[in-house]
Amino acid sequence: MPDENTTAKLANRFRGFLPVVVDVETAGFNAKRDALLEIAAVILDYDEQGKLCPVETYACHVEPFPGANLEEKSLEFTGIDPYHPFRMAKSEPEALGEVFPPIRKAVKEAACTRAILVGHNPSFDLGFVNAAADRCKIKRNPFHPFSSFDTASLAGLAFGQTVLARAAVAAGIAWDQEQAHSAKYDAERTAELFCIIVNKWDELNGQ
Repeated sequence: MPDENTTAKLANRFRGFLPVVVDVETAGFNAKRDALLEIAAVILDYDEQGKLCPVETYACHVEPFPGANLEEKSLEFTGIDPYHPFRMAKSEPEALGEVFPPIRKAVKEAACTRAILVGHNPSFDLGFVNAAADRCKIKRNPFHPFSSFDTASLAGLAFGQTVLARAAVAAGIAWDQEQAHSAKYDAERTAELFCIIVNKWDELNGQ
């Protein structure tokens, strides 16, 4: 467990927000109409050496909500069969019921005020998270409703690459194309990328 110094560092580093890396896989681009099919969230913290690092991943396959639209081109791109029995998919309320509580707990333990979504194209991810939370009538959505951190922009600045796969390789992260477009895999690689950029910045600024 992090000590009081690392906890204080996390609470102060991002203006009281806890960065949580999120990736979603969907059946389209319209958050209100198209199905959420996968969600993954990676909680971050500072280790004993004062480096930001991934701590825990929470991920679920999600059943299309009743009446959800499924765009064939999106399903072809991700390779997801929404109704495959081996997906062991959960309803949106069940999936968010597994992902949101540990995030709320981490926010509290880090003495932060709220989680802030970190993503590679975070407006897309946040839009689907917020839409699912609204459908499930969840009042305690742990994420800031509109603010986010964009690793595409950060990677463009730090490594001159904005595509996740290329940015990861530029940052020295191994990339397996066969596992890409899985919410869990993409979220974990995005988390590594974000931590590398933050840690390099902190080193340069003596933090």
